[in-house]
Amino acid sequence: MGDEPFARLIRIHKVMRTLPTPAPLARLLWLPLLALLMLGNTASAPLRYTLDAKVSEVAAKVPFFGLASKTARFPKMVGMVSIVPGAPERAVIDVTFDATAIEAPDTVTLERLRGEKFFWVEKYPEVRFLGRSLKLSSPTRGTLAGELTARGVSRPQVLDVTFAEDPVASPGKPISFTGTTTIDRRQYGMKSYQLIVGNKVDITLKARMVPR
Repeated sequence: MGDEPFARLIRIHKVMRTLPTPAPLARLLWLPLLALLMLGNTASAPLRYTLDAKVSEVAAKVPFFGLASKTARFPKMVGMVSIVPGAPERAVIDVTFDATAIEAPDTVTLERLRGEKFFWVEKYPEVRFLGRSLKLSSPTRGTLAGELTARGVSRPQVLDVTFAEDPVASPGKPISFTGTTTIDRRQYGMKSYQLIVGNKVDITLKARMVPR
């Protein structure tokens, strides 16, 4: 596969040699085609990773009575990451976390979060984020556009992503990243206790990527 661009150039060169002389203009017309062929192969093979669930988690922080906040955590997850050097818009980050394993600071909050008015884990045991387009503002920072699915509802969502180091410059090495976003819980069917619990939820994903 890696020799294919060169094979194309050889074939084109053979065709050029068959052109009648004088044909300088015809030869010049081949130059844009050669450039397009080379540009079409600037993206390298994807760098593929698996999430290390032992050191990864998702936290959801919500205002409580407008004076304090409570944070729920999702410690169990599975996922994969694929980053294409030279084509970040083709990156994929697919993370699914176990809603049944949700943790809360007290038993009352935990029961409510697991119940029908919030995550309803008996019916919807998983929450998933699928990101499909990474826009980098620097080698380690950017935004990831994708879709969040919770409680049977899927909506577009954008994560602000920060890598501990440039993943393209460190192939074959484990890399950690953090993704943050804010959602409106009402858009996912969680509309109860609005006088007590805030509607805006700050979500933080902390994950470690291990090369496949």
